[in-house]
Amino acid sequence: MTLLRRVFASLESPQTPLSAPNIVELFDGGAATNAGVRVNEKTSLGMPAVWRAVNLIAGTAASLPLHVFRNVDDARVVQRTGWAARTIEDPHPDMTRFEVFETAFGHVALWGNAYLALHWPRPDRRELWPLHPSRVRVGRSSDGVKVFTVDGEPVDPATILHVPGFGYDGVCGVSPIRAARQGVGLALAAEEFGGRLFGNGTLASGVLQTEQRLSPEQADILQTRWRAKRAGLAHAHEAIVLDSGARFQQLSIPPGDAQFVESRRFQISEVARMYGIPPHMLMDTEKSTSWGTGIEQQGIGFVVYTLRPWLTRFEQRLSRLVRPIDAYVRFSVEGLLRGDTAARGTFYRQLWELGVLSTNEIRALEEMDAVEGGDVRYRPLNMGLLGEPDPQQTGVTA
Repeated sequence: MTLLRRVFASLESPQTPLSAPNIVELFDGGAATNAGVRVNEKTSLGMPAVWRAVNLIAGTAASLPLHVFRNVDDARVVQRTGWAARTIEDPHPDMTRFEVFETAFGHVALWGNAYLALHWPRPDRRELWPLHPSRVRVGRSSDGVKVFTVDGEPVDPATILHVPGFGYDGVCGVSPIRAARQGVGLALAAEEFGGRLFGNGTLASGVLQTEQRLSPEQADILQTRWRAKRAGLAHAHEAIVLDSGARFQQLSIPPGDAQFVESRRFQISEVARMYGIPPHMLMDTEKSTSWGTGIEQQGIGFVVYTLRPWLTRFEQRLSRLVRPIDAYVRFSVEGLLRGDTAARGTFYRQLWELGVLSTNEIRALEEMDAVEGGDVRYRPLNMGLLGEPDPQQTGVTA
């Protein structure tokens, strides 16, 4: 999209009037920060902590199993055929389901909004095409209907699936990067400062000094002799003899320059706080152990308090997409147990012993074929709520 078209697109959108303070961002590609670094959604990925946080949320969410469910005879049934199931399982002719939803989750994590264009190549086939958020403008008409423009051109709202993040106007989500641009800008400035510090040779080990005036050739010879006597493990702890009044002065990092290391560590915590991610998931384990019960509980907290709201946003929007067939969409967080065999086995055993899942339902979750007699659910002993206690377990056909 050309700069001119972006300007005209902003004129059409009530979200970006000419008087808005961020109108300059259309021209310079980022919001200015007090650290002197311009920050936008793309440049923020230059900070490793932001890159990791966005990839963690988007990749974890997109990797979860996603199913279409229908209520049939008061029972929840997985819809495995029909256009709705095909759309969810294979939403794009070129991108995989994981790639489509990883892109969409990433857009919400960076821009605060995800836009998926709906295509109907044939009556029994629907597709979801991710749109870059910078191409889309959204607002509300006078009668309260959402209106969209893509590359400055109005489009039918029925052809756009909009998943907004947290916002305060009921229309758009707020970009986390724009909202926290000062902290991200400080981190990027520290990154650049560190690069310049090393690039300018500030961290040279020391200086060889002599009272005599040396020609360039003589200086090179002295430096070569010094390196030959000092470099390498074989010369460790050896005494070095200097002649002609030469002396060596050790250099160290100035205390003020050394603070950028602490600043960078603090910004990792800021990004973790911004996205609600435990610091150890951003590889910051300085104040916590790498393994143990505390880390395990933080991982559970990440799923419950951080990942679940992200999943719910997409579930409810996708459920509106399949509403014509009286269906809804759900992510299966049990997919997070795939890498933990012991936890997965305990989970299945508890549900089987409670009569929640049958053997074949467990096998289906493990992508295994059904077995004869595997559709029987067993009533637990002495439950009371299911009737009089039985001396033996009673099979109940599912």
